[in-house]
Amino acid sequence: MNDIDTHKEESEVISDLLNRNTLMLINDDFHTFDFVVDALVDVCRHDPGQAEQCAYITHYKGKCDVKNGEMSTIKPMRDRLADKGLKVNIV
Repeated sequence: MNDIDTHKEESEVISDLLNRNTLMLINDDFHTFDFVVDALVDVCRHDPGQAEQCAYITHYKGKCDVKNGEMSTIKPMRDRLADKGLKVNIV
């Protein structure tokens, strides 16, 4: 591997780290389990099994990373989940 390839690879890693945003779902005592699962399927495009796992993790641990990606992808998802009344943050 030459210096140009190494620099390009390092630049891609740095770019990935800078664009890695995490959508975090926070547990609440208001929404039903099924509501949360349906919201994750609808907004985050999770399959039902993945959404169920995220809902369980959120319930038992208090929070769960539900999606990672660029801000341009994550922010609209956060907004839609918040519009549904769910507690979400981007970290």
